[in-house]
Amino acid sequence: MKRRPVVGVTMGDAAGIGPEVIIKALSRREVRDAAACAVYGSPEVMVRAAEKFGFSGSIRSVDDIRDCSFPEHDIEVIRCAEADAVLCPVGKVSAVCGDLAFRSVVRAVTDAQAGLIDAAATGPINKESLQAAGHQFAGHTEIFAHYTGTKDYTMMLIEGNLRVVHVSTHVSLREALDLVKTERIITVISLAHQALRDMGITDPRIAVAGLNPHAGEGGLFGREEIEEIIPAVEASRDQGAVGPIPADTVFSRAAGGEFDAVAAMYHDQGHIPLKMAGFRYGGAQGPDISGVNVTLGTPVIRCSVDHGTAFDLAEQGGAHEGSMVSAVMTAAAMAVRRAKRV
Repeated sequence: MKRRPVVGVTMGDAAGIGPEVIIKALSRREVRDAAACAVYGSPEVMVRAAEKFGFSGSIRSVDDIRDCSFPEHDIEVIRCAEADAVLCPVGKVSAVCGDLAFRSVVRAVTDAQAGLIDAAATGPINKESLQAAGHQFAGHTEIFAHYTGTKDYTMMLIEGNLRVVHVSTHVSLREALDLVKTERIITVISLAHQALRDMGITDPRIAVAGLNPHAGEGGLFGREEIEEIIPAVEASRDQGAVGPIPADTVFSRAAGGEFDAVAAMYHDQGHIPLKMAGFRYGGAQGPDISGVNVTLGTPVIRCSVDHGTAFDLAEQGGAHEGSMVSAVMTAAAMAVRRAKRV
């Protein structure tokens, strides 16, 4: 790929910190050098954010990605709905904002499938606003899977050396326990293996976390390891799988470089260590947040910020753009590697 990859940046929920972190991220030279970016969302909302956070360029409204010229100092915004800044109340759940966020994501997916963008980097959406707008999806991952017809998918969280994939995500803990099945674990290991190779790791090492304390202690604390997890690991040895390893140590070992990724059994088991590594609170300038969420299994490259809409911080100026910077640059790098394989 001789040109910069084209990354579509979805605005996320207009009532949250998405517009702010996008303005800040697209103001950085390393992001502009890595990708040609266009924002999917509301030009009016992005104008409001640009004025509030001191963006030196202009916000240009366009109707189609094919009309974008990717100017060096300005930001082009593809209008995805008629909602304007007045209709998007700051810091509040809103069906208007939920619908705008949804339409922005779907438009980016459609353009990616048509080959008009090389990857997507997504701003944070609010699930309650999404549901209020009548869109029955648990989050970005499910939207991308639905509109690409993908059956087997998962998310990978990345912060430095720590990469985490999940057997289940947006379900109750009680339901998550029932989803720890051999076939699903094998699928997640396979998706992680391919993703790591796409990231340039030729011989991935994937640690599989135990579900129960001490990885079950030989059946003393539960039999899921014996009946479901160990068979999956054995079937995936050729893809670098090892385990099950107790969850209270495996993430530290991976962060230290012993493993290239960890397969977590449920949402919080994987999210907590990742966010302990990437979310830093207590500083004078507000939270410093980094980390990337990558959707695996879909034909569209999608990287996302690893934080929510943070309604309580919206338009206060303290939202850190580090995660959005990482999302755009990771998406661009993955697009370049994919183009080299074709």
